[in-house]
Amino acid sequence: MNDTTRTTPDPMSTGDSSGTESGTPRGAPAKAPSPFGTRRGGRGRLVLRVSAYAALLLAAGTVTWLVTRGEEEAQAAPEHNHGAAPTTSTASPVSLDPEAARRIGVTFATATIGPIVTEIRTVGQLAYDETRVKAVSPKVDGWVEQLYVNFTGQEVREGEPLLSIYSPMLVTAQEELLLAARLAKDVSNGTTEAKQSAHDLLTSARRRLAYWDISASEIDRIERTGDVTKTLTLHAPVRGVVVEKMVLGGQRIMAGETVYRVADLSTVWVEGEVFERDLSLVRPGQRATLELEAYAGERWNGSVTFINPIVDPTTRTTRVRVEVRNPGLRLKPGMYATVRFPVAQRTRVLSVPRGAVLATGKRTLVFIRQPDGMLVPRDVVTGVASDDRIEIASGLQAGEVVVASATFLIDAESNLSAALGAMANMPGMDMGAPKQAAVPRATRDSSTDMSDMPAMDMGPSKGSPPVKRDTSGAHDHRGTDMSPKPPTDDRE
Repeated sequence: MNDTTRTTPDPMSTGDSSGTESGTPRGAPAKAPSPFGTRRGGRGRLVLRVSAYAALLLAAGTVTWLVTRGEEEAQAAPEHNHGAAPTTSTASPVSLDPEAARRIGVTFATATIGPIVTEIRTVGQLAYDETRVKAVSPKVDGWVEQLYVNFTGQEVREGEPLLSIYSPMLVTAQEELLLAARLAKDVSNGTTEAKQSAHDLLTSARRRLAYWDISASEIDRIERTGDVTKTLTLHAPVRGVVVEKMVLGGQRIMAGETVYRVADLSTVWVEGEVFERDLSLVRPGQRATLELEAYAGERWNGSVTFINPIVDPTTRTTRVRVEVRNPGLRLKPGMYATVRFPVAQRTRVLSVPRGAVLATGKRTLVFIRQPDGMLVPRDVVTGVASDDRIEIASGLQAGEVVVASATFLIDAESNLSAALGAMANMPGMDMGAPKQAAVPRATRDSSTDMSDMPAMDMGPSKGSPPVKRDTSGAHDHRGTDMSPKPPTDDRE
């Protein structure tokens, strides 16, 4: 029997059992290899490489997507700007049949060349001529004894008595006048110097009363009679109408206080507002025509006497004054009148009815009727205008037919069509009718049969107890197999 010891190989060892081949001395215990050997290390490096390649591809795809998405958004931004109003710089043509045109009141007119009479028309108000208004103001203090003109609006003539006034200053002036008159009579046979001095004193007394608005006839009466009167009378300085009265009988008045205002209405003013754009057509001395509702069918002629050099910043108008003769005082201050300023007539002007031109603020356009019936908008440049026609400086030719009325309705339809057309071109804004999905015939014929649907087995499941059926007829189970089935045996 040999004493040789046998070494049993380790079942966990995957290497060679021969110690000589593995470099291990024979008889030495074998070193167990790591369960995470070289095979796992190679597989890990492969996974890392694949992960790196995948991450690189993912990063490249992400960058490419971001770049292309930015370009698409930049291109689609103008199309998807829903917050902005649809542009109407180019309105679309409108198709309108004759019946629809008649129903909404659309009429047509032809652009023609002919004379056009232009005028500026405004509304003015009559006022009295401020240069013909006089104020009556006594030049002495006193008390009103009697009023001869005692209400506003009373017509007076020049020199007519207005009121009588008592004033101590006037009484004193009368006495001085009488003394100077006696002195001049007493020295009539005296020296030349004495007579000259007496004459100067008499002239001075007369002048003082005249300066206090005492009439010459009143002064002559005082000298002739030699009587000093308590009151003296003030007379109207001009002919006219009392427009203001600020005095009462018995009232004390002060020197310089206005008691009457008298206006001469033989000439009146008419003041109206002219727009800034029409100022170049109005000039001083230009003829103007007035029409008043109070005198239908009558006209008054006047002339421009004043143009205000300042434009009202609120209304953008300027006040223009027309002076008109007023025989018989038929024109009353405060009346309203229609003022017309005729402008030079032009003989050969291309014009259309005023209703054919539509001004939108940014554009001025007309709608041209084409031979096929389409109404096409066209921009035009306008000129002067009369009551019923307006000049077309450019954009239209003689003989073309334009829409003459209901232009606003046509423009609204044109803008709506243009807006809908612009929205139809937006991505995701399909303006057509939605397509209906086709339904299979079998489904349409048996819409209530659900037995063929997946996961919809209406029979009892295997191994379940039998289901008690309700045969009372309270429920209608068409298309469902209601025949009883034998119960299944759980032991199977």
